[in-house]
Amino acid sequence: MTSAELLAVLRLQNVPNIGDVTAKKLISKCGSPEAVFSEKKQHLLKVDGVGTYTLKGLYDAEHREAAEKEYTYISKAGIAVSYFLDGNYPKYLKHCIDSPILLFKKGKIDLRGHKIISVVGTRNITSYGVAFCDRFIADIAPLDPIIVSGFAYGVDIAIQRAAIKHGLQTIGCLAHGLNQMYPKSHARYMDEVARNGGFVTEFWSTSNPDRENFLKRNRIIAGMSEATVVIESAERGGSLVTADIANSYNRDVFALPGRAHDKYSSGCNNLIKQQKAHMLTSAADLVYLLGWDVDHATPTSVQKELFVDLDDTEQSIYDYLQKNGKQVLDSIALACQLPVFKVSSTLLTMEMKGVIRPLPGKLFEAI
Repeated sequence: MTSAELLAVLRLQNVPNIGDVTAKKLISKCGSPEAVFSEKKQHLLKVDGVGTYTLKGLYDAEHREAAEKEYTYISKAGIAVSYFLDGNYPKYLKHCIDSPILLFKKGKIDLRGHKIISVVGTRNITSYGVAFCDRFIADIAPLDPIIVSGFAYGVDIAIQRAAIKHGLQTIGCLAHGLNQMYPKSHARYMDEVARNGGFVTEFWSTSNPDRENFLKRNRIIAGMSEATVVIESAERGGSLVTADIANSYNRDVFALPGRAHDKYSSGCNNLIKQQKAHMLTSAADLVYLLGWDVDHATPTSVQKELFVDLDDTEQSIYDYLQKNGKQVLDSIALACQLPVFKVSSTLLTMEMKGVIRPLPGKLFEAI
């Protein structure tokens, strides 16, 4: 994008009541970011969802001055910029309605031709989680995916260091400007991440790592990738928010199961139980369900034994899937005249027995 376009987008970003969705509507209506500021106000008010309050302050000089100051910082700091309409904008993120109109980048990020997955989880990672991070990355490394995470404590830094160890590109998605680092203790990892990927953020140099910024950046982590993996989470946490966002984008979500009473497995176990995530026991599960390498990947679920005992409900579901092929949860519940919650828990039991398996797109099929 040109310097004039960048200045106009930055100016638009600085208007308090104009978010990413509204900014995209205005740019689409006017044809370019610069044209928004030369368009008559009565024409802008015809844009769906735009009112007088939204446009309050649009023409104020303070927003132009702030944009010029940020533009100077970006230029001097050598920060790369991805505009949502440009070819260098992450392709998966481009499909998200609320994706940022600008992404600021540092490092050697190269998204071309790479598979991309996001990995998130608790800040209080256990030895179980650390061991899984390293094993998961080691097993998936031959497919050369990019690993996206939040560069925070716990699972984030564990998975990103594992990615570097095994020669994979990794991207840290930050909740503040690129002129600082949070947590400060992770500053020692910045150079190796920059050499093996880099950092992205939607936030200006004037932004601090405030709580609401972490919630905002979660949509970028979920949106940048084909799938989101949750490795350990308590019953509540930011990683579950990221999983919910990924589900809302119709992306696949995977969760590492743990023991029933382990605090930092309860979030993952609930995602699996509620059919909000595929159960992940190894990299092969993800590779198979995403169809990355069908010729070489094999599902790691337990193979169906001869004469498996099924109760009446399980048999009804199994017979339906055998006859009708791949089906979604709601269709199974409707056809078998069962409540959705009952089908959901039964499918998990049947998966453990090795008689059905989940598929991409939240489908299930009989084995």
